[in-house]
Amino acid sequence: MSGSKFLADTNILLYILDANDAVRPFLEDELYVSEISVIELLGLKGITQKQSAIRQALLDTCTIVYLNEAIRNLAISMKQQKVIKVPDAIIAASALQMGLPLLTADKGFKKIQQLPLLLIEP
Repeated sequence: MSGSKFLADTNILLYILDANDAVRPFLEDELYVSEISVIELLGLKGITQKQSAIRQALLDTCTIVYLNEAIRNLAISMKQQKVIKVPDAIIAASALQMGLPLLTADKGFKKIQQLPLLLIEP
């Protein structure tokens, strides 16, 4: 898949950190992440400085997609139409706004029909 672009869900980042074989084919791809994933990855209660530094180093290799009005409006629309958690709505809206497939292991994203999805099995 080298050379492809994806918006990576938080679980993908965790699999990368754990060296999970399921994400190996995507390690050379260009990864984008929602700022929600940054918060989820770094906002862990009890995270050590070492863990934070390792996670930040991974994030430094990604392009961060920041919440803006268009993403917020898409997320609101999703919340009005589907039962979906706010972080997931923002992540999905970020992928849609950027025109990128969402790389995830979360099958819950399947309910968003317009979302290009690359679902992996860890």
